[in-house]
Amino acid sequence: MIARHGARARQWLKAHPRALDALLAAGAYAVLLIASVTPTQSPDSGPGFGERPLPAHTALLGALASALLMARRRHPLAVLAATCAITVTDLALSTSSHPPSERHASLAVTVAVALFSLASRSGPVTTRRAGLATLAVVTPAAMLLGQQPWYSSENLGVFAWIALAAALGEALRNGRAVMAAIRERAERAEQTREEEARRRVTEERMRIARELHDVVAHHISLVNVQAGVASHVMDSRPDQAKEALAHIRQASRRALSELQTTVGLLRQRDEPVAPTAPAGGLAVLGELVEGFTRTGMSVTVDVRTGGPLPSAVDLAAYRIVQEALTNVHKHAGPRATALVRVVRAGEAGERLDITVLDNGRAPGTGGPGSEPDSDPASDPDTSGHAEGGHGLVGMRERAAALGGTCEAGRTDGGGFRVRAVLPLDPPRTAAAPRQRNGRCCDTRGSG
Repeated sequence: MIARHGARARQWLKAHPRALDALLAAGAYAVLLIASVTPTQSPDSGPGFGERPLPAHTALLGALASALLMARRRHPLAVLAATCAITVTDLALSTSSHPPSERHASLAVTVAVALFSLASRSGPVTTRRAGLATLAVVTPAAMLLGQQPWYSSENLGVFAWIALAAALGEALRNGRAVMAAIRERAERAEQTREEEARRRVTEERMRIARELHDVVAHHISLVNVQAGVASHVMDSRPDQAKEALAHIRQASRRALSELQTTVGLLRQRDEPVAPTAPAGGLAVLGELVEGFTRTGMSVTVDVRTGGPLPSAVDLAAYRIVQEALTNVHKHAGPRATALVRVVRAGEAGERLDITVLDNGRAPGTGGPGSEPDSDPASDPDTSGHAEGGHGLVGMRERAAALGGTCEAGRTDGGGFRVRAVLPLDPPRTAAAPRQRNGRCCDTRGSG
């Protein structure tokens, strides 16, 4: 309770710096008044504290010096010079109002506060020069005009307090500089991580395009040539046309085989094989779910599309559900429980809302994310669920290409939720992938 109220008070004072300056000025005035009327020795020179009168010039000059502290943020050097002059003036007037043994330099409190403020906001050179100048002015004045003899503890205390104020102010400034450097490095690291994520997506696209071009282009060109030959000699030389068609069949079969091999090589070697299922859309979602339930998962399905869907949306919804369930199987374990919900949403049913929610790793199967992807660009908020996997890229590309959105994150109960919203009237041209902080969604990399 006390810590919470203290934190609120600090936040309020940070938001209202003038109020903080006023409190500091009032506190400094109270301290110098107490120091002015309280000598360190009792009247009989025994242990304890005594009393001495408070002259009018100390009360007035102390109030003026304390009030000047409210301008310490905007004019630190001027406030320091003014408080030094007021302190020396009070010491000079004290020679006529107090005997030598009862003189004091209590207004040096305001000098210490002003020097601390200057040191915390200025460079080391300015702090050093201002501190030496203050010591050169206030300390000799306290020794000559203050309590006698000149080597009394009160005069030496003035020197110590001024030096300590300069040291504390410089330490505070150095601490602020260190914290600012740490924040800058953290921001730079976050920016670098986002740029790295965008670079990886671009490299992945280029690699896929290059591999597919190298593998397929030759065979497609051969098929095109042979198809032209077959069309040309179909009527006059049917035997040669049949031979060309046989070459087309052989080339296309080889192209499909090499295409399958290339797509397999694009996967990471340590990625588990995802359950196989047809890519016919939500109409065969039951067969996909059945493949997972055979492994031990408990999957509940709630599909309410309200009629046929556009083919692109239908296929994208199926793929998002497939990759989300693969993530559940990979990271939460084969005994996890998942809920798949696909409903038409919006006032006019203009979008498709897809949600895949799991309850986290089942008891006795180890902690979630115990075997994360090897991708170093993993998100610490997902406890080992890597950002760089193909599941992230797939969900991002599919949702963004249709003008939709994709979000993912942990739930309060320890599970994980993937939510995608796809418009039922997608744009005719594929939109550029939308990225938030360098990624579409903070999700797990699927296998």
